[in-house]
Amino acid sequence: MIDRVDPFIGTEATALPPQTGLAATWWWPKPQIGNTHPGATYPLGMVSACAYSGGYPTGYGRYDLSLEGVPSTIHDTLLASGFTHFQQSGTGAIRKYYNYFRVTPMVEPLDVLGRSWDITDETATPGYYSATLDSGVTAEITVGPKSAVHRYTFPKHANARVVIDFSLGGLGIPYGATIPLRANLETLEPGVARGEIVAEGAPIAVHIECDTPQWRQMLWYDRRLMPGGTKLALDHIRPTTLRPFGLMWAGPSEPGQTIELRIGFSLRGVEQAEANLRADCGPGPGRFEARRERTRKTWRKHLKTISVETPSAERKTVFSTALYHSLIKPCFANSESPFWPSEGPFAFDLSTMWDIYRTQLPLLITLFPDKAVELANALLTICEEEGNFPIGYRLARGGDRFSRQGSALAHTFLAELCQAGLPGIDWEWALVHMSDDLRRTYGEEFLLRGEAHPISHTLDLAFGYWCTAKVARHVGDTALAAQFEALAARWINAYDPASGLLKDSTYYEGSRYNYSFRLQHDMAGRIEVSGGRDRFVEQLDAFFGYGAEPVVQPGNKPDAQELLAGYVLGRFEGLNNEPDMEAPWAYHYAGRPDRTAEIVQNIVHQQFGTGRGGLPGNDDSGGLSSWFVWASLGVFPVAGQNLFLVNAPSFRESTVAVAGGDFVIRTENFVEPVAGGPVQYVQRMWLDGHPLERSWLTGEEWHRGGELVVELGPAPSEWGTRDVPPSHPVAAGAAGPTSAEAGAAAAFATAQQVASLVAEALQTEPSAAPEQPELREVPDAPPPTFEETLESAEHNTPAEPATPPTTEQPGDARTTGDTP
Repeated sequence: MIDRVDPFIGTEATALPPQTGLAATWWWPKPQIGNTHPGATYPLGMVSACAYSGGYPTGYGRYDLSLEGVPSTIHDTLLASGFTHFQQSGTGAIRKYYNYFRVTPMVEPLDVLGRSWDITDETATPGYYSATLDSGVTAEITVGPKSAVHRYTFPKHANARVVIDFSLGGLGIPYGATIPLRANLETLEPGVARGEIVAEGAPIAVHIECDTPQWRQMLWYDRRLMPGGTKLALDHIRPTTLRPFGLMWAGPSEPGQTIELRIGFSLRGVEQAEANLRADCGPGPGRFEARRERTRKTWRKHLKTISVETPSAERKTVFSTALYHSLIKPCFANSESPFWPSEGPFAFDLSTMWDIYRTQLPLLITLFPDKAVELANALLTICEEEGNFPIGYRLARGGDRFSRQGSALAHTFLAELCQAGLPGIDWEWALVHMSDDLRRTYGEEFLLRGEAHPISHTLDLAFGYWCTAKVARHVGDTALAAQFEALAARWINAYDPASGLLKDSTYYEGSRYNYSFRLQHDMAGRIEVSGGRDRFVEQLDAFFGYGAEPVVQPGNKPDAQELLAGYVLGRFEGLNNEPDMEAPWAYHYAGRPDRTAEIVQNIVHQQFGTGRGGLPGNDDSGGLSSWFVWASLGVFPVAGQNLFLVNAPSFRESTVAVAGGDFVIRTENFVEPVAGGPVQYVQRMWLDGHPLERSWLTGEEWHRGGELVVELGPAPSEWGTRDVPPSHPVAAGAAGPTSAEAGAAAAFATAQQVASLVAEALQTEPSAAPEQPELREVPDAPPPTFEETLESAEHNTPAEPATPPTTEQPGDARTTGDTP
């Protein structure tokens, strides 16, 4: 698998073949680019390194900040002004962009530091990146868990140099720079130096070794050398007072001469940075090849956890790269927390939980349960030390945690681990923090009124209570479990029973339609809200574009009218973004797995491809890529419920290394699929030799390993139409503050006030508060059709604001729409 990985996939604007059929009806509201980088990475490691152009959002590439549509460029060609450390992977407006300690190999004077050179050649494999600049210098970089090793090959020159800029950070776009607050550096002996910067409130220390015994070693400030200087300390740095500063080695070079630079990193001081370098690279010079090979072996081991059988080299490349992108983040940094002194698990770049909790974290649980447990303990420590579970957590200090995106998402992850029975977590400790966290942020409104706005938080919190009840029962606290199970029934308060869809509200990077088909704990009850299975399927069909005309995707810098025209379609986003990524699997609960097969095949074979433009949207720390991995296997995790839905795989055979051994998925009558080609439907399944009539596996069945045989055919069958996945309803009347009706009454009493506040924020007129529905009952009369609901949204009381959902700009706390 490692030989098929292409780290360049997703680094350029989306350039897939034109969509056909069902896929042509899906609308992509978010940026059409993967936002990945090809730099050197280590699986779930702390450090990455890549060429730096200042491009958005990784520091690599040609692109400007983009929040919708086709991204604009800031460079015509691929450029590099040096090579930086710490990059995001696939995110959008995440607001923390790193790119610290830029290393620039030069054959020009120090005065020109900051200029860029054309990249004339590039190579990237897992753990290794190389670029040749038009200056004639070739750079090679590899990384370890907490280190980076650079190797530069110079042409003949009388005064070549390697320059490290401690002052640079962030991006080269307006308002994109990250200014260090404080910095210090010192030279210790020839070829050895160390230092520390504090950026975004986080200290990052380095221990540096350079194999250049014949070159001069000097500090510099404001592009001027400091002859004889051994220390430099700066405090209270402001944008207006910042001058570049750093460290340099300079001397003559011969053709083909290589200079090796090794950097150990730590968030806990320079001594720990040196220890990390020793642990990663060992002592002495010439460590590049050894470190590169160790990292390659580690990547090979991680990528061998799943194997697929296909004659298509292109399909294997897309899958292998998706698995690779799924294993870059989060960054594990054990005993490296800069914010509290205790030892133990620490992680950053959960960017963000909203993007990864449904697909990437379940993949981590499946393939690397020990790392999943480590991450869970890191989250519990963060909650204990800082007061809440974050939705987003980056290498930065502060309360900017993306709480607008969702609520109680860590609870889903923890409940999945608890139900999987993995050791290593103190569940009594976890239950305390899970319980307390549910009352924070939007939780108070949920408890007081029976619902919270944005209304998707009502679904989040209800499911958070359900997940926490699972942990409570695990530790034997049945009283708390019963209390929380009753609160979990409040999911119904989020829905308008007249339409069977979510209520009027604001929605993060989507509309009510994108959020109305989530996989909840009581899907049987959810389907009844729509009026039964047939009605639910009708709504899903309209959402996925069955019978609809092809759409026109947003172009470069789409205006408000262009975006509004797309949002009012109420259409699936086609994995251009995450809010509806689980919706294709909602058909399973209505006994229509054939529809899931049709939609998933169109996504897998039309929305992902080879080449730099091979992703349909921001990969978001592996959120999209991990979805692709699951869907290609014909499996989808119902996060938090210890449940796995199964359907037609896209490979003849695949093997997944799970905790109990291998889980092998074999097919019969398989036909190699093509984009836009005929769909293959499940006819029958066998699990370990026994017929499997249901369209799901328990977590125990999945994690213990075994063999699933899938017989495929060209037409839908009866398989999966009767034994639908389980739902978990609670007793009727348990949904409100004391009942569902009382909670809804309080919420509807303030609906006009809420609408006015939303309208003020969006600069639109408020719509009238909806009439109070009678909760937990389905009207006798059929609800309006999905098309009638859309017509009402367009021509009567709008279901969405008159302007498209706003998009968060970096540093703007009022708006709601960044996509990490």
